[in-house]
Amino acid sequence: MQVHLAGYNVDSAVLKEIEAQTGKRDDLTPEVLSAAYARISRDPRSITEIRKSAREEVERTRKSNSTIIFKMGHHSVAEHAVFNLDILGVSRLAMEELEKFRLCSYTEKSQRYITLDNDFVIPEEIKGTKFEKEFTKMIAEQNQAYFTLFEKLKDYVFKKHASLAKDPKQHNLLEGWAKEDARYITALATESQVGMTINARNLELLLRRFASHPQAEIKNIGRAIYEQIADVSPSIVIFHEANDRDLKTYPELNKLAAKTIKEPPQTLKKEVSLVEFTKDGENIIAASLLHNSTDLPYEQCKNVVQNLSSAEKKKIFKTSWKNLQFYDSMLREFEYVNLTYNIALSSACFGQLKRHRMSTITTQAYNPALGITIPEAIKNIGMEKYFKKITDKSAELHNRIKEKIPQAAPYILTNAHRKRVLIRTNARELYHISRLREDSHAQWDIQNISREMTKLAKKALPMVFGLIGGKDRYNEIYQNIFGEFPKVKEVALPGARKIKK
Repeated sequence: MQVHLAGYNVDSAVLKEIEAQTGKRDDLTPEVLSAAYARISRDPRSITEIRKSAREEVERTRKSNSTIIFKMGHHSVAEHAVFNLDILGVSRLAMEELEKFRLCSYTEKSQRYITLDNDFVIPEEIKGTKFEKEFTKMIAEQNQAYFTLFEKLKDYVFKKHASLAKDPKQHNLLEGWAKEDARYITALATESQVGMTINARNLELLLRRFASHPQAEIKNIGRAIYEQIADVSPSIVIFHEANDRDLKTYPELNKLAAKTIKEPPQTLKKEVSLVEFTKDGENIIAASLLHNSTDLPYEQCKNVVQNLSSAEKKKIFKTSWKNLQFYDSMLREFEYVNLTYNIALSSACFGQLKRHRMSTITTQAYNPALGITIPEAIKNIGMEKYFKKITDKSAELHNRIKEKIPQAAPYILTNAHRKRVLIRTNARELYHISRLREDSHAQWDIQNISREMTKLAKKALPMVFGLIGGKDRYNEIYQNIFGEFPKVKEVALPGARKIKK
């Protein structure tokens, strides 16, 4: 057996230094890897030799990529080319579009940990219009409110947690809690930045979607990204322009919906509703677990399970859980059961839910009619009326902008404003969401939403979700099921003594 490290991410500044020392290098492109790997299936040479050939003949490599991707339709080879992108100075609203793409990695500037400045994006659509002055004035008022609330919240948090405040090392933590709640008054126009890792196939999809997007900021982000990668990898990002699928489909559905639906929207009754789930989910997962452990066809396993007692079925689930630690994922068989939720949640909360991209998430536009989410700490310091005054003014301006320039309207809404989200998740992914978001270290808003999702899931499928909960409660939940704590193995960390995890 042989394993060779074929390549790894390198900072572009290092690549430029290499070129400064050696002259222009055509082989400093991820295209050579995608082309080399594409040839593996038909070339008898070793992969190492194929890669060497690809580096030495870059033009031929690019023609090979174009032929394989465009003529033969093997887009998967573009997944071997990976880009790291610094994306700065974009709005929080645009960040939601950037982070929609499932098979990418993102690390975003956090409004929970960083004190915000007055940086914000003015949508191109309202520049030079009668709304521009009102827009910037409203943003200034929101930002002033942020600093006002932050100072009051900081004082409140330090007094509430006086024992922690005695330790200067805990001051950043306490200030973070104040920032976490103060940010609810800031606009979706607030600037942010993100580090993004994306392969060429997904990048091509992103560029196509962005070129077709109705908002100017999104179009501009797409153009800026393409300018950065076009010369580096011209042969693997081919279908990057706007197309009818992305340009026309949702606008046509909007028109059809307006003709089809005549009744007004119902008022918001619950923040979280379980609208659908796999009815026979417990039998399906139990049968799937047996299927993977026998040579019987699935249908026979399902018949067996349907004739088992409740205690016998529980034993199947308990056996599948017995050896799990809090960091282990559920077995893959739990993916055969799905749950669909309709959730009305704040922008601040959606910023965390959207990260669970293995779920299916679709959203409506932000809608002031759904109300706002006000942090309890804001109420506790007596600033609820002040907070609502700002959000009401923001919503009023949003509604007026929406009548004339709908694409620009959402930018003026705040992190407290809500939208409806339809999320479909399988049982395995819901376990992951719960472990991470119900944990006591998670932000309170997403804790509340995920806790309600879990509650509804346990009511619908109690046997499936017997072990669900935040990771901080894992030992307690495990003990309630098995009568003992999970066995913990010692983990050796590099350069450190063994520790218990």
